[in-house]
Amino acid sequence: MADHGQVGYATATGNDLAAHEATYKGFVHLAYVGSALIACIMIGLAIGGTTGRWLIALPIIFLFAPAVAVHGLAFGARAPSAVMVAVSLLALAFASLG
Repeated sequence: MADHGQVGYATATGNDLAAHEATYKGFVHLAYVGSALIACIMIGLAIGGTTGRWLIALPIIFLFAPAVAVHGLAFGARAPSAVMVAVSLLALAFASLG
């Protein structure tokens, strides 16, 4: 039968809580930046698909949003991804005016 003694995780050999926390923070950061990238791509597709202004949409989809996402992943920054989503929404508003 299994031993039902006290669980001593803090004193266990091979405790790698710091590595677990680093992995979790990396995953959360990847999810944030990836979600912002997908949002920018979807906004770009909305610009091109609904207004037909692909000259505005294509740089967002293939140039600016991926570059900002790579920068965010490389340097651990989240703010540029949020700014890119805001810029994409402004581009959508601009494209829908005309």
